Amino acid sequence: MGLALGWGADRLSRRPARGRFTYGFGRSTQMVSLVNGLLIFAAGAVVVVEAIQRLFHPVPLIAGPVAWAAAAGIVINLLSARLFGHDHHHDLNQRAAVLHLLTDAAVSVAVLVSALVVGATGWLWLDALTAIGVGAAVIWSAWGLLREALALNLDAAPRHVDLVAVEQALASLPAVCEVEELHVWGLSTSRTALTAHVVIDPSRLAHEGLSRDQLLDQARQRLEAFGIRKCTLQLESADQPDAPH
Repeated sequence: MGLALGWGADRLSRRPARGRFTYGFGRSTQMVSLVNGLLIFAAGAVVVVEAIQRLFHPVPLIAGPVAWAAAAGIVINLLSARLFGHDHHHDLNQRAAVLHLLTDAAVSVAVLVSALVVGATGWLWLDALTAIGVGAAVIWSAWGLLREALALNLDAAPRHVDLVAVEQALASLPAVCEVEELHVWGLSTSRTALTAHVVIDPSRLAHEGLSRDQLLDQARQRLEAFGIRKCTLQLESADQPDAPH
């Protein structure tokens, strides 16, 4: 269900803006990332609770079929995670999907090892302890995903965007005196937007032989280096800071 939600949100985020949805549907990937984080967290909690119960009330384990199923799970989940490539770190929705797959792979590894050991020794308690460890690891991973997803839903700047570096990049442009009202937020888990007031000295701009449009082009090029391709910059003269241009 988590993978299906992630796939659906990714498809929805690619649809063009229309009607009241002037920003498009990119926010759906952020919402699904939050839902997926909750699903993973809940799954880890259920595993821990069930494992604690089985620790005190062991259940017989048929090691052979369990081991073969776990081995198949390792291969399938790792291959599926590889299909997402290496770019998922900057897309929280894809990261949530990969986390689902890697979590399943980790569970399969633990199940395979415990099934082999239990089959050889008869230590049923080892199966429960393994599940507790896996569940705790899943909860820990989900917690980081939940925090980031919640932050993005509250319009926090994406973690990979260095706000100080962005402000310095704009402030170091020719004729720029100050950068004010800098806002950076995610339109989706893969698209970032920015708005800012850029205070300039018109005399310095003329001395540099630049027009306002050329200055804006330079600003956009610098912002693209940070992965910010949707920006709205308001140029203000230093002698008339409240007059928009």
